[in-house]
Amino acid sequence: MTQRRVLAITGATGGLGTALVRRLAASDYLIAATYLVPEEARAFEEAVMLDEDRLFLSRVDSTNTEEVESFMRGTAERFGGIDALCCLAGKWAGGRDVVDTDDVRFDRMIDSNLRSAFVAARAALPFLKQAEWGRILFMGSRAAKDGPAGQAAFNIAKAGVVALAKSLTQELSGEQITANVISPSVIDTPATRKALPYADYMDWPTPDEIAKVMEFMLSEASGTISGASIPVYGKV
Repeated sequence: MTQRRVLAITGATGGLGTALVRRLAASDYLIAATYLVPEEARAFEEAVMLDEDRLFLSRVDSTNTEEVESFMRGTAERFGGIDALCCLAGKWAGGRDVVDTDDVRFDRMIDSNLRSAFVAARAALPFLKQAEWGRILFMGSRAAKDGPAGQAAFNIAKAGVVALAKSLTQELSGEQITANVISPSVIDTPATRKALPYADYMDWPTPDEIAKVMEFMLSEASGTISGASIPVYGKV
């Protein structure tokens, strides 16, 4: 295990990733983060205010095996290892029942939400095992449990993320590495308010509220929890 905790985050530059990194900044973490959109990366850097010696920012397609593996190697070379992985990369698309979901939409949901998590975990595991301690957090969704209509492909992908965490828990039994899923309801962000203008957003969990739970799950204190899908639903 490295002297200072090293956290690799995929899809880090959204509201949740920004909130998490801002919380962890006070805990002396070293952060390796991926992005796709340069404008989001610049906004992320300004928001988290980490010195260059504590932040490694890299443009990565989270569904691309070679790019993800290169990012993990680069993180380990930069910071001396990897202690934790947080997979935030993903997309949502609704408005289609199963009969109306074409292959393109289905593949996009599976790739962005499930494949990205699988590829990142596979690439990070050798470094976590080398550290002999680790935390893996995946981004799930209440949809994996409730299966709301009109977004079957997304529901299926997030259910697969839960299965991935459970599989890793069995595979890592006896090691000091846990794998869990954070499963929020609708997250209160400007984007979701715009997408759902008539919803009661006061009941939604905020990025910072979810980040508090994630901070605990990345800590020493969470070591007895693995294979769990942790509901962070707010008041919904």
